Amino acid sequence: MISAPPPRSPDTSAAPPSPPPAGLRGLLAGAGYLLRGQRWVLGHGRWFGFGLLPALITLVIYAAALLALAFWADDLAAWATPFADDWESPWPELLRGVFAVLLWLGVLLLAALTFTAVALLVGDPFYEKLSEQVELSEGECPEGEDLPLWRELWISLRDSCYVLYRAALWGVPLFALGFVPFVGQTVVPVLGFCVSGFFLTLELASVAMQRRGIDVRERQRVLREFRAAALGFGVPLVLAFLLPVVAVVLMPGAVAGAVLLVRAMVDDGAAAEVAE
Repeated sequence: MISAPPPRSPDTSAAPPSPPPAGLRGLLAGAGYLLRGQRWVLGHGRWFGFGLLPALITLVIYAAALLALAFWADDLAAWATPFADDWESPWPELLRGVFAVLLWLGVLLLAALTFTAVALLVGDPFYEKLSEQVELSEGECPEGEDLPLWRELWISLRDSCYVLYRAALWGVPLFALGFVPFVGQTVVPVLGFCVSGFFLTLELASVAMQRRGIDVRERQRVLREFRAAALGFGVPLVLAFLLPVVAVVLMPGAVAGAVLLVRAMVDDGAAAEVAE
């Protein structure tokens, strides 16, 4: 016979949040955490400005890279399709035009995902402090490992490479399917935004989840359990991040919102098996 557990002492801390629901309500809940994060940084102006600096530095790097791509897109399309040189007009131009557009869209989606990874890497000390303040404002902040800065940067870089690798496993087939008539112009872009949104949420959640000792593979498992909320949080960000200036402005609030989302997914015990 299993004995009853001993009575628990009263908890004077803030009540843990409810886990995000599934389905349409989960999508709305994820978007709600994103909005709450934006409201949090706007209500704490000092931390909003604190979180802008890494995003601004990253924006300058990405703007230069995207301008270079725009300048060389036609040449890259011609280089990648030498077999079309002997085709009758207008088929070579049509093929290379489609290739250039898909390349641009693919790089833009990749930029939306990697922008966060690079910004988090550049601003690791900034976003760590920002996320700590959000945690404290919601009750308490879990004590993470006391690691030297170089070690934290190495872990962030390693985890970001893993996330990009997993995203590429989806992105490459989707890029190829983009050449399929009708499907490539309708279904594939939607799937691309969903994939990018999921992995963008995974990247943003890394700060709070790493503090809780959850490694990157388990983070992915937790987000799959709350897939609807992850998409509701990440897809609007991907769409917004297509505009570089918007990405800079939203980045501090995205970090804050991801902390709130992680607290809802993990701290209520719904994903407690992750720590086992």
